[in-house]
Amino acid sequence: MSYYEKWAARMVVQLRKYNLATREEIESGKPSPGSPRQTPPLTADAALTLIRRGAPASRDVPATARFQIGQSVRARNINPTGPTRLPRYARGKTGTVERDHGVFVFPDTNGLFLGEKPQHLYSVRFSARELWGEQAAPQDTVYIDMWDDYLEAA
Repeated sequence: MSYYEKWAARMVVQLRKYNLATREEIESGKPSPGSPRQTPPLTADAALTLIRRGAPASRDVPATARFQIGQSVRARNINPTGPTRLPRYARGKTGTVERDHGVFVFPDTNGLFLGEKPQHLYSVRFSARELWGEQAAPQDTVYIDMWDDYLEAA
């Protein structure tokens, strides 16, 4: 399956797992008689407005920053069974915190309906050689936005 086919298949699994839709509703694309409906319904116009406006993922909640600007950090070498925004090529690699964006929803838990788990989101600078070895250009760098749960002190 392509990336998007996997994404769509995962969405169907989640719809069933969390009882958001029945198999019949998924196959027909229509709600079953008597099933709860969103009130008010999400119309095409409302969906376009929502897409254009977006839904902020930042949160105004107290959360202690585990890392400071200029601090050396290592991306954890994790292999979750579900989705993650931690790129495989960065796992186990060392970089430097360049910016603290503030507190944001943690997508790894939120996407699995396990809660928002708000935490700090950092911009971490990696040298290209750290990520891809000596064949990478020595002056090149890559910036990756990473949540607290992705990082450990180096």
